[in-house]
Amino acid sequence: MQKAIIVNYVTDKKNNLGELNELLAQGWKVVSQSSMGSGGMSVHALVILEKQ
Repeated sequence: MQKAIIVNYVTDKKNNLGELNELLAQGWKVVSQSSMGSGGMSVHALVILEKQ
């Protein structure tokens, strides 16, 4: 099974890295990642995860 997540990083206090870390802790593995660009102080990336 695969899952896509868009990781948003704006500041240390405003991001969803915790969601990605939780999925990784649950056994999901990163299949690929690609930058979706940035706007000002924010960075976005598409991360494809897979779990057997």
